[in-house]
Amino acid sequence: MVKKDGLKLNAWFASGEPWVWMNAAAVGISIAAVVGLLLLIAARGFAHFWPASVAQLDVEFPNGVSGVLLGEIADRESLSANQYLESTGQTTEALEPEQAVVERWLIKTGNRRVAPPDFRWVATHYIQAIDYPENALVLERMEWGNAYGFLEAVYQDGELSSEGEGAWSDLENRLKRSVGLRVEIHALESGELNGINYALERLRLERRSLDRRGTVDDATREARLSALAEEENLLLASFQDAESRLRSLEESLARDSIRISTSSGQELEVSLSEILRAWRPNSMSTPQKASHYLRSLWIFLSEPPREANTEGGIFPAIFGTVMMVMLMSVLVTPFGVIAALYLREYAKQGAFVRLIRIAVNNLAGVPSIVYGVFGLGFFVYFLGGNLDALFFPDALPAPTFGTPGMLWASLTLALLTVPVVVVSTEEGLTRIPRSIREGSLALGATKAETLFKVVLPMASPSILTGVILAVARAAGEVAPLMLVGVVKLAPSLPLDGNFPFVHLERKFMHLGFHIYDVGFQSPNVEAARPLVFATALLLVILIIFLNLTAIMLRNRLERRYRGVEA
Repeated sequence: MVKKDGLKLNAWFASGEPWVWMNAAAVGISIAAVVGLLLLIAARGFAHFWPASVAQLDVEFPNGVSGVLLGEIADRESLSANQYLESTGQTTEALEPEQAVVERWLIKTGNRRVAPPDFRWVATHYIQAIDYPENALVLERMEWGNAYGFLEAVYQDGELSSEGEGAWSDLENRLKRSVGLRVEIHALESGELNGINYALERLRLERRSLDRRGTVDDATREARLSALAEEENLLLASFQDAESRLRSLEESLARDSIRISTSSGQELEVSLSEILRAWRPNSMSTPQKASHYLRSLWIFLSEPPREANTEGGIFPAIFGTVMMVMLMSVLVTPFGVIAALYLREYAKQGAFVRLIRIAVNNLAGVPSIVYGVFGLGFFVYFLGGNLDALFFPDALPAPTFGTPGMLWASLTLALLTVPVVVVSTEEGLTRIPRSIREGSLALGATKAETLFKVVLPMASPSILTGVILAVARAAGEVAPLMLVGVVKLAPSLPLDGNFPFVHLERKFMHLGFHIYDVGFQSPNVEAARPLVFATALLLVILIIFLNLTAIMLRNRLERRYRGVEA
């Protein structure tokens, strides 16, 4: 009986079924781990945008000092008594008798300008009472983070406009007005004023070009200089007019102010030009909180960052990542396909070609920072420096292409990912039967026509597979980009309304570098932590979206070349 059971067990293992179940279990565990990780990142990141209740804590410390704290409960943790005493440097007198575990809360008190820091740990045994006053006010400011307090009065041009309970509705109306003014100011700065500055810089470079060239006769030169001076005067007049309108808008924005009282009883006057939003979370209903949440999420996705990237949005980083990946894909695909075509269709197979394939495979294992150093030395300093000397001498010594920028970052990542595209394309070419090539040649097509009209279209799914893998790797790279174009805060996007509209020489922001900068270089770690999770999840979603787009295109091509309707 035992022998029969052993034979059955051996036959079961020989059938390979246990390995199928083991592989299925491994895949299931991997999927569960990935989904769990994404849910954890989403919960820790996107929960940050929900308007948390504001607590008022009456605190009394063992030395007799008491006070009131007003703010959000950002985190909770439990420590052993020894861990708590070591982290705070206090003595056992700070604990209650025989207390073994200490629970403490992280309170975001804000008001960093007048009472730093804006995050404080408070042990719960110090808290005597806790309340959630309905009139507790949260102010989101342009600088210095959030402010917490109670609204006392609203002023217009220094004169009292409203106070008490009626001040809140007055503040809401004035904030709507300030939002409209802020939109006008931004449109004027990024539109008309930016265009005038760009035109003035163009005139300056043209004047330098006339001074530098000796081939223009004096009469022509003087006439052109006169025309440039006249155009410059018109631009300067337009600039002064726009600047006057800008100052008028800024003065109108600074017209209103409010007075708030903090939990310590201190009264502060805050101009509405410093306030982006204001809300009272303890008196908000669930639909109001949901609306506020969606608005905060939209701000995060659509606006530039503030306060050393710990406040505001990440739109420039999203735009820079997408544009760089698309440009890299356009650059890497021709290089990879041409290299694979040569190796598979034209090169004489032998030791030299095998050596090239080994080199291509080894390139995929080179550390990415090495590509960054190569891109800085070859693309930026050598190629970009020579381009500046040939085509932009009037701008020197200020570099145009001889400095890290979008183009060089895309080329560096294209070089980094080209081995993936080469290998994938070559495998696709290998799977196409020789009979198809011979049939095309027999019908009178040349070798080039056969390759570009028959073979390459049939291999396009494999080419797109290589592009998908290249996008997945390039979108998450950070190390080489730090050397060839990415910056902490880009002053302008690589795409705008000024000719030639696409400015590949400009530096840009990137989601991967943004995560590194906020997570490891931020001066305010507690404020930055939720943004790290939110940005990381957004980067994963962006990579998935780019990959799904390429996968859908690949599947469409596969159906077409199998003879099925697309």
